[in-house]
Amino acid sequence: MIAVEQWAEIRRLHNSEGVPIKEISRRLGIARNTVRSALASSEPPKYTRARKGSLVDAYEPEIRKLLAEYPTMPATVLAERIGWPHSMTVLKDRVRAIRPEYRGVDPADRIEHKPGDTTQCDLWFPKSPIPLGGGQSAQMPVLVMTLAFSRFISATMIPSRTAGDILAGMWLLLGQLGAVTHRLWWDRESAIATSAGKPTIDAAAFAGTLSSKLVIAPPRDPEFKGMVERHNGYLGGSFMAGRQFAGPDDFNAQLTEWLATANSRTVRVLGARPVDALAEDRGSMLDLPPIAPTTGIRSTVRLARDYYVRIDSVDYSVDPRVIGRLVEVVASLQTVTVTCAGDVVAEHQRSWSRRGTVTSPEHVELAKQLRVEYWDRARQQPATSSFTDPVVRSLSDYDDLYDVDFLGGVALGSEVSA
Repeated sequence: MIAVEQWAEIRRLHNSEGVPIKEISRRLGIARNTVRSALASSEPPKYTRARKGSLVDAYEPEIRKLLAEYPTMPATVLAERIGWPHSMTVLKDRVRAIRPEYRGVDPADRIEHKPGDTTQCDLWFPKSPIPLGGGQSAQMPVLVMTLAFSRFISATMIPSRTAGDILAGMWLLLGQLGAVTHRLWWDRESAIATSAGKPTIDAAAFAGTLSSKLVIAPPRDPEFKGMVERHNGYLGGSFMAGRQFAGPDDFNAQLTEWLATANSRTVRVLGARPVDALAEDRGSMLDLPPIAPTTGIRSTVRLARDYYVRIDSVDYSVDPRVIGRLVEVVASLQTVTVTCAGDVVAEHQRSWSRRGTVTSPEHVELAKQLRVEYWDRARQQPATSSFTDPVVRSLSDYDDLYDVDFLGGVALGSEVSA
């Protein structure tokens, strides 16, 4: 076989300069038949190595038989069923190549997003634990929202994945944008959607207040919101690399600074920077409502004697003067506020710890005073004895009550203590 350079030179000499085959053979020192073959070929010569047999060839009929009946059977199970004695890499490569013949393919269409139409939302969990104070640390959720048209990324760490905290995080990020898209895409996060794929009551009320539509992803469809999923990977690979955090506030401060840079980089599919495309995106969005939607963790409880309420595994003290009364507890991303009949009876900075107690010294002092007053009143009351003399009743009264007439052997009128 001649080299590509010789093939190109033969065609140039013969077609461009009119050199005869015999002369080309003499000049290049190759056989005339080789020259004729090169001129007859319209494509450059390629070396093709003869395919060698594979260790999997002898097992392929059994593999195909199993895949025909069980298209999703894992390669490890296939190896066990066919008695595969060699490296799993070779077997997995062959199974990966032939499985689509039995399982079929699931094409993913490209979707063209219009300005102001869609926001993809998701929770991302950084692998590095975040210090929470008191020697505690945990993997905290980060709410990530991506505008589908401009690819603009917004994100913030939130205390928990409860509906109240997720919706509070969404309202915070939407407030930074100053508008909301016509549709909000979510997967089947338990706080946002039921197992049947319907929005939860809290999520539906939130979307209704915004006049936006909440769209829930179909089951087992990771491509549905692939844009924000890719951004999750981008955050994990680019933002987290080489960083350390003193706590959630420090995390959000560094994240905000990094997002300003990330949104200023040119996106290939847009041919522009997200921060520049945001203006067109925001121009087609809906205005935010004048009244904020209901967000945060909310509950109504009757204050117990220990004058504490619990929010997300952390206890917060309350004015002990309202013990026994109903109090309303509202926890935002930053504060915990407790009211009773419209009056604020406790206000604390929210703790993101997984467990703990937040106590106001004022509440402890009030409880001490109330305890002293209670026992002072108790000592002033006259002591009463709980002992009473037994009542003496005639046995005949019991006979009359139960309509019993004993004849002989029992003397009526005997007395017994009751």
